[in-house]
Amino acid sequence: MKLDITNLLNGIEKSISVDYTLNLDDLSYGTYYPIKDGAKVCGKVYGKANVVYLEAEVSFKFSGFCDRCAEDVNRDMGFSLNKIVVSELANEDDDKEDYIIVQDAVLDIDEIVREEVQLFLPSKILCREDCKGLCFKCGKNLNLGDCGCKKEVDPRMAALLELLDDEE
Repeated sequence: MKLDITNLLNGIEKSISVDYTLNLDDLSYGTYYPIKDGAKVCGKVYGKANVVYLEAEVSFKFSGFCDRCAEDVNRDMGFSLNKIVVSELANEDDDKEDYIIVQDAVLDIDEIVREEVQLFLPSKILCREDCKGLCFKCGKNLNLGDCGCKKEVDPRMAALLELLDDEE
């Protein structure tokens, strides 16, 4: 969604409502595409005291796989988007994360939301915080119970374990 914000920048218009679903079928996360139903974007772009602001709530359903045990993960996610819209930065030292620089008074909300969704997604997706993952020997999901595989002993400790076995 591209908005012409000329009237907001000139103080003629007070607010423009934003309420739509952004298609993110092509947004990749690792080796798959986790957002099938798009991202719901709801908010407004408004002018106040000669400053233009973008405020929106972004929500979406993440469908993917746990990075430890490969189980399906379906999770509702969302975040708030609050930015100041400017045609240029007055001071190059300003924190650019808080500002959106627009060319020709056209605000591309799709581009902003796409970038923010990519930044919002965690680097590791887990089915639950205490996911135990898979057994590296047999491949059993350790969240469902112990696999019974005997743990390998560090060869440097084998002599110490033999001493313990002799005492029994």
